[in-house]
Amino acid sequence: MFTVLDRLSWPGSPVKSNEDSCGASADWAWVIDTSIFPGTPPIMNKESDATWLATFVSERLSDLALNAENGVDLLRHVMEEARTVFLAKASEERHDFLTWPVGAMTLVHRRANLLDVWTFGDTTAYLRRPGGEVTTLGDAPDMRKFEVAKAREFLEKTGATPATITATPLFRDWLAERRQRQAQSTGLALLGLDPTAADRLRHETVPCEQDTVILLASDGFSALVDLYEDFTVGELIQAALTTGLEPLAQRAREVETQIDPDGKLYPRFKVSDDTTALLLRAM
Repeated sequence: MFTVLDRLSWPGSPVKSNEDSCGASADWAWVIDTSIFPGTPPIMNKESDATWLATFVSERLSDLALNAENGVDLLRHVMEEARTVFLAKASEERHDFLTWPVGAMTLVHRRANLLDVWTFGDTTAYLRRPGGEVTTLGDAPDMRKFEVAKAREFLEKTGATPATITATPLFRDWLAERRQRQAQSTGLALLGLDPTAADRLRHETVPCEQDTVILLASDGFSALVDLYEDFTVGELIQAALTTGLEPLAQRAREVETQIDPDGKLYPRFKVSDDTTALLLRAM
């Protein structure tokens, strides 16, 4: 079972809705980071279909996880539900993968002294075992390297900034091409309205004794380690335990809005990303 020590979820911008979520239920916990093609009008709520997806999945996991045994089956079921609800409301022209909300996600399940970790995309699970050993689980570090290189290339080619890059044809064409590959199940597997993506989840199993500390993070939070390099993983976990998550999120905002708003030091596709973290202890 998990004890929730702290949780935080901040929108990246005061004028946009938060497209992240997180939650925990008994031996299960998760962090979700969703998105939608820029400029896509919402149909599921007045804010964003990505916000709707993050909220819908988190609520359904809270309802269903307690009786679940396998993360793949659980997520496939929830994604099937999300697809049914979305397509029932969407007009015909919105039955196009390009306009669907998608997301990254890390789902963890503790069974005895083991932790199963299922990952879509660039969310992360950090673990610190009772003896002090730290582990990073997921694809986020490698994905960050790719994204930084691509952001640097696009910012230099267009002369844009993180605040304006998503409106450029270069970025939008690149994103559309990635979406098409995902629609054909040849790209990155993501949380969303395609239940078959659950079959391509990354799955890892690691030791998780009593008193293991687990920090689940969206990429807006893990940037403190793998982009801004303010902390090692061990330092980040200790800081979260010592001061809580809020000062860490505030530090990320300081870097993004005061130190490097133009993306010169840390190339990226947003000034500030939605920032979500969930701090747990295995009991």
